[in-house]
Amino acid sequence: MTRLGTLLRLALCALVFGLLAGPHCLSLRYGRGRFAAHLPAWFHRTFLWLFGVRVTQSGTPPAPGEPALVLANHVSWLDIVALGSLRPLSFVAKSEIAGWPVIGTLARLQRTVFIDRTRRTATASVNAAVANRLSGGDLIVLFAEGTTGDGTRLLPFRSSLVGAARAALDGAAPGLDRIRLQPLAITYPRRNGLPLVRAERPDIAWYGDMELAPHLATFVTRGPIDVHVVWGAPIVFEAGTDRKRATALAEASVREALQRAVTGRPPHGPVWAGGLGPGRAGAKGAALPDSGVPAI
Repeated sequence: MTRLGTLLRLALCALVFGLLAGPHCLSLRYGRGRFAAHLPAWFHRTFLWLFGVRVTQSGTPPAPGEPALVLANHVSWLDIVALGSLRPLSFVAKSEIAGWPVIGTLARLQRTVFIDRTRRTATASVNAAVANRLSGGDLIVLFAEGTTGDGTRLLPFRSSLVGAARAALDGAAPGLDRIRLQPLAITYPRRNGLPLVRAERPDIAWYGDMELAPHLATFVTRGPIDVHVVWGAPIVFEAGTDRKRATALAEASVREALQRAVTGRPPHGPVWAGGLGPGRAGAKGAALPDSGVPAI
């Protein structure tokens, strides 16, 4: 892509943002949140279309209006745009992002829940905020590794913020007795229509001490990207569910999907073992067609 082409595409993105930002802010201010929730998705889709990013998905996503806490891996800043294009949702992000130029504004318009990692009480306050949103039927995405990776391996999932699911049940409206805990794997299988090899993954993955500007330059010059999103078998989270075991099950589901995407083979040995709590034995709902994750 030429420099002129990049500038024209960015100008079109700015134009679309300007057209959507006003109605979005008004919708949030006057309580029409459901309408406002769709506007960021339109912006994300415009960006992906202009820059040649194709997003596909498989598995069973939550139904519209079904409260769900999504536990996902994290590879790049592009994850946010790709997931945001699929449906109305919000993210949990570190508080530093709120102060970033442009990106911070977009995050606030996406109704992101920010967490200050320097405060010991941050987890409790964020859990309360996420619980309130879950009780209202929102879809909240948590990048459970706590950082980005290179897309070929998965870091351990953190279970602390999964406590938001229990907090949502504790203060839930009548009739809400379970929350859907949703594993989600983000993979980048192809670029320019060809399988992505390991040496090319740093061009897409943004992790470690990588500078953002050179990474963005590589993104716009190296050609179209395919993103595939795998919705794993959902996990029923109830009052008696063990938070750590539920998180481990979600991590195993995402790990399996990533290994299949990178190697084409399922992992060796059992994906998970053990129940989630009193009276529960695993995930509820249909497993993916090629998944080894059990479901009930």
